[in-house]
Amino acid sequence: MSTPFDGSVLDLLRDIEEVDIETRLAEDAPSHRIIIWVMVDDADRVFLRSFRGPTARWYREAVANPDCVLHANGQVIPVRAVAANDDDQVEACSRALVSKYTGQPSLQAMLRPEILSTTMRLEPR
Repeated sequence: MSTPFDGSVLDLLRDIEEVDIETRLAEDAPSHRIIIWVMVDDADRVFLRSFRGPTARWYREAVANPDCVLHANGQVIPVRAVAANDDDQVEACSRALVSKYTGQPSLQAMLRPEILSTTMRLEPR
């Protein structure tokens, strides 16, 4: 079982609109950073989902090498990305998306059935 995120990190991730995720294909490969949405559910689980589905570079790199870094408001948050494609976690991520991003033009695209399998849970490392 993973150690939960610190409360201040959870608060930051709940409130911040966007974060950068830094990924790399392998430990010795160059890093890649891109802006993404991050969601925290009612159980304090932190989720990501790929807007572009499984072809997104950050997603492919996180699957290949789950040790990633979030950059949020000047904070560097080392994380491990874990597949979260069981029904409970997918639904929890979708609820957190709707709660946090209602009114955003891209929200419906993040709820498309064809990308639900790209839901990932983040754990602190």
